Amino acid sequence: MLLGACSGDEPGAQPPAPSIAAAPSASGPESAPAPSPAGTPDLSAEPETLATGLDVPWGLAFLPDGSALVALRDEARIMQITPGSKPREAYRVPDVDAAGEGGLLGLAMAGDYAKTRWVYAYYTASDDNRIVRFKLGSDDKPEVIFSGLAKAGNHNGGRIAFGPDDMLYVGTGDAAQPSRSQDPDSPNGKILRLTPDGKPAPGNPKAGSPIWTSGHRNVQGLAWSADGTMYAPEFGQNTWDEVNVIEKGKNYGWPEVEGSERDPRYELPLVSWSTSEASPSGAAVAGDTLYVAALRGERLWTVPLGGGEPKAEFVGKYGRLRTVAIAPDGALWLTSSNTDRGVGRGDDDRILRFKPKS
Repeated sequence: MLLGACSGDEPGAQPPAPSIAAAPSASGPESAPAPSPAGTPDLSAEPETLATGLDVPWGLAFLPDGSALVALRDEARIMQITPGSKPREAYRVPDVDAAGEGGLLGLAMAGDYAKTRWVYAYYTASDDNRIVRFKLGSDDKPEVIFSGLAKAGNHNGGRIAFGPDDMLYVGTGDAAQPSRSQDPDSPNGKILRLTPDGKPAPGNPKAGSPIWTSGHRNVQGLAWSADGTMYAPEFGQNTWDEVNVIEKGKNYGWPEVEGSERDPRYELPLVSWSTSEASPSGAAVAGDTLYVAALRGERLWTVPLGGGEPKAEFVGKYGRLRTVAIAPDGALWLTSSNTDRGVGRGDDDRILRFKPKS
């Protein structure tokens, strides 16, 4: 494990101190503080199993009543998960082309959902990856608000989330062509920042462009701390996975650098892991802790944002972990992703709930 806030003499050198410096706070109108959930999750307690027998659950977004919508990647179905009740199908997204790592991926709720009722989804279509919005219970065809993201058998990105500025952030992948990540005219290998209507957001680094940051390989996690600092885990290639502090207009180096390789043109990660320890996907923040779900690493990483050593939880216990989310009540929801590799354990895939500390 490399801790990117520390310094080494050579690129990729093991840093001397096993701690993470406090992450810098974001500033400006686009990074107003986000509300903090009540309490923090209790990972020492036995979790509640909310659902089992799911087929590759991917995106997860909470409804105002405390239930959640969960995207099933290969089936293009959105399930509503309510603690204490059986899962039910809430919506089926048309025109999804599920193959390889593509399919129905990220979900997000509009910041003003109570008023507009918009639900957003990122999915792979026949020719591209795209973002649509729709209303539950409506027979209207989903509205495409952003399209033209290159697709491939892997590196499709797919995580979407509304930030504390009420803009829609989108994690994309390089779609198996690394040069796209450094191409200022390609939205692939980037984090995008859009208005709720899918337009380039005002205040982006380049007016009229949706690109917020560049130099990413495959972003599948987006999260904010209460002070507005943004974090994104990212899949590396053969050596290092990473978590980055995301700041407006910065370049994170792929494919020129990976992990804590040093080049003054690019940003260093907050923390790097070997690929066998991570393959980091979903991310969430509660209090001063960042939670990162790991696929190949089959664990949940907890990263103390005030400084300290990351800790691996549940190593191998639940298998591959795809998505982690903090519910409005402070509980942590965690989804497994074993069926995507054909290694289900009888009741996979599942959603677990770790109650908040009292």
